[in-house]
Amino acid sequence: MKTLQEIVSASKRIVFFGGAGVSTESGIPDFRSVDGLYNQTYAYPPETILSRTFFELHPKEFFRFYRDKMLALDAKPNKAHLKLAEMEKKGVLSAVVTQNIDGLHQKAGSRNVFELHGSVHRNYCMDCGKFYPPEYILNSSGIPRCECGGVIKPDVVLYEEGLDNATVNGALREISSADTMIVAGTSLSVYPAAGFLDYFRGKELVLINRDPTPADHKATLVIHDKVGKVLSELNV
Repeated sequence: MKTLQEIVSASKRIVFFGGAGVSTESGIPDFRSVDGLYNQTYAYPPETILSRTFFELHPKEFFRFYRDKMLALDAKPNKAHLKLAEMEKKGVLSAVVTQNIDGLHQKAGSRNVFELHGSVHRNYCMDCGKFYPPEYILNSSGIPRCECGGVIKPDVVLYEEGLDNATVNGALREISSADTMIVAGTSLSVYPAAGFLDYFRGKELVLINRDPTPADHKATLVIHDKVGKVLSELNV
């Protein structure tokens, strides 16, 4: 913690890159841990259900899983989200780049957030483009439909879909201009997001994760602990 504090205090432009482990302390399960979504049993594997092909071929089953496992609308920001919002407000943190779709960074007060995989809080009719809040999806049954009759799709990036170009470009611009990058709560095993570290040209790379990652050897500092616990101890 002493080393982390020294790094943060000396930094002028920090970018935070986070994954599912940032939200587990808010009660949202991650995907690849022992008790994560990928290790639970369903009629289909979660990675199959969360694909574009499955969405198109079995939309009713997709939405049954989506409502049950992906819409954690009652979740509240934890210590990590709140500290990052505080750091941004004080001018220490320039951006948050997240793989999460829960919107908790914005709920905590962060403004410059790049959501690589979209957000459950944005839902659009595939025919007319009308916007619907997540509560509409949650409270619907079967396949949620627009008043025009079209299917409403959550604005989340499914397997087989590409990332949004504007979001990617914005995130890479922030990462490449940062002097410090804090990577937390991610296994760094999902591409293309994991490859974003290659664009960091700054001095200090900090990794905070419960388990080891493939990038630990590249880091200035590695901390194996809960993200909220670590960040909440920082003075900014």
